[in-house]
Amino acid sequence: MATQNELNEIVLSQGVVGPLTRAAIFLVVCIRPDREAYSQVQDFCAGLSGLVRAVEFRDVEAGLTCVAGFGSDAWDKLFGSPRPAELHPFRELRSGTRHAVSTPGDILFHIRAKRIDLCFELATQIMEAFGDAVTVADEVQGFRYFDDRDVMGFVDGTENPRGDAAREAAIVGYEDPAFCGGSYVIVQKYLHDMKAWNALSTEAQERVIGRRKLSDIELSETEKPSNAHSALTVIEVDGKQLQILRDNMPFGRPGHGEFGTYFIGYCRTPSTTEKMLENMFLGQPPGNYDRILDFSTAVTGGLFFVPSSTFLDNVGTDPLPVAVAAETEAPPATEPPTTAPAQDTSLKIGSLKGESNE
Repeated sequence: MATQNELNEIVLSQGVVGPLTRAAIFLVVCIRPDREAYSQVQDFCAGLSGLVRAVEFRDVEAGLTCVAGFGSDAWDKLFGSPRPAELHPFRELRSGTRHAVSTPGDILFHIRAKRIDLCFELATQIMEAFGDAVTVADEVQGFRYFDDRDVMGFVDGTENPRGDAAREAAIVGYEDPAFCGGSYVIVQKYLHDMKAWNALSTEAQERVIGRRKLSDIELSETEKPSNAHSALTVIEVDGKQLQILRDNMPFGRPGHGEFGTYFIGYCRTPSTTEKMLENMFLGQPPGNYDRILDFSTAVTGGLFFVPSSTFLDNVGTDPLPVAVAAETEAPPATEPPTTAPAQDTSLKIGSLKGESNE
């Protein structure tokens, strides 16, 4: 069996694994539900890599990348079968006042660069290419805050895997042969109650996060509460820690009192990230929930599959899936009733309409 590095030579992945950048745009769109729109999106997918290269060439040192992921329903209507083995709609979680919401979204674009103007230009070109085939469900401009901190003042992403470990954590291997080189990504937009957060002492904040605020050193096991964020987001199976690759970004509008973190986690299986969210929102054990949720509210939630660049470059050579063709085409016109012949041998079977898989 090929190693992950050998796999990368066979199938070209999208830019999931890469260095942190100073700027990002997170763009989620919904496809207009008709055949013409889906055909237009198929054509767009095949040309996405060329569009990125055209914008990137303005400053090749700025490291512009774009990752495109597709939701469960959109995948069926754009690409049909086969489908990624673990792709499904985002699973809502609710316990008490805590709610991990699921919000609409067919395609996620994660645009990154050292310069926000390049991200802005690529997002502009993407929307221009789509025209009225899509509507925007959510758009967030993220920025790197001082020394990789979130707006709550703590370093974010300290435990991210690096190098080969990052690729091993984030990129699908031969467990799903048809989709080697892909990745699952879960996104959530969190808004923070900064007045309540800043009312806590530094020591109390450190107990919520599980790390020292200034040094970013993890609290000792005797100091760290069992409901600290860093305690509940560590997932172990048979003594081995399972990793995800995060590229969270702060965002906000101070004039509107809006301060937030855009969570984005890539993984070769969504079950790892989903377990982290279960621990946070439901608790581990149940009721022992992540205390950061007393100050942070999830206002979006989505699960997407990021196919390989090799897959996207070859989109558009096949017709739309049967489900879309049947769903979006008008039924055939019927003739007005006429006097039936003396012996009618018609089977009287109406048109058959395929249904999309949900």
